[in-house]
Amino acid sequence: MTAGPDPTIPETRRRRASTQEKSERILAMSRSLPLTRGVLADTLAEATPTQLDLIERWFTAELDSRERSRRVRLLKQAGFPADKTLDGYDWTNLNMPADWGREQLESLEFISRCEDLVLYGSVGTGKSHLAIAIGRLACTKGIPVRFFTATGLLMRLRRAQQDNRLDKELAGIGKAGLLIIDEFGYLPIDEEGSRLLFQIISDSYETRSIIYTTNIEFSGWGRVLGDKNMAAALIDRTVHHGRLIRFEGRSYRSQHALMTK
Repeated sequence: MTAGPDPTIPETRRRRASTQEKSERILAMSRSLPLTRGVLADTLAEATPTQLDLIERWFTAELDSRERSRRVRLLKQAGFPADKTLDGYDWTNLNMPADWGREQLESLEFISRCEDLVLYGSVGTGKSHLAIAIGRLACTKGIPVRFFTATGLLMRLRRAQQDNRLDKELAGIGKAGLLIIDEFGYLPIDEEGSRLLFQIISDSYETRSIIYTTNIEFSGWGRVLGDKNMAAALIDRTVHHGRLIRFEGRSYRSQHALMTK
């Protein structure tokens, strides 16, 4: 049972005072009585059909409530910077792999298989929007997600390292089934930052999925990381269980900018 003040029992019909008092006592007892399956089984064995219907409705409502709370919690923990969804998303500028497409992406099967996605294209072509929308969809399916810009992730890891809690920070991020690293390659990364980022990606290999958004093709990753060998190792892990989605066309923001009107 969740902590907090007892909810008020709604007055859905006229009830005897004794019935109302009994309901309130039951509600109070529920705070310290997690369900015991054996006791529940004995109770169900003696229950009437009407009582069974009531218990079924109760349990269904409880499970639905917990699932809603879990989805809200996962969305909050993910750290998405905006509320993006797939509703109305423009798929026309995406160049998908030949044997893989929108249906497989929306099914989230790549997450269950610990596969990676690299969303590659020019600025403003919808990469971050799609990454966030997929991440939010995963949360609604009960999958823990963490969203970071590459710069934000490195700053977080640096602070954790300075505070001697890097292992704890890595463990927290490691609980996610999907890690989204946005804007990879927008800014160069120094040697220490490259090692920290590589540790995250190496720990994720074959254990969780990563979505990268980037405007840098693989040949330029070595320049971003400042270490060609580390970049090669990172690319090797990403390509092994990953897919490249190319974004083409002009920047959406440029096409709809107020300054151009």
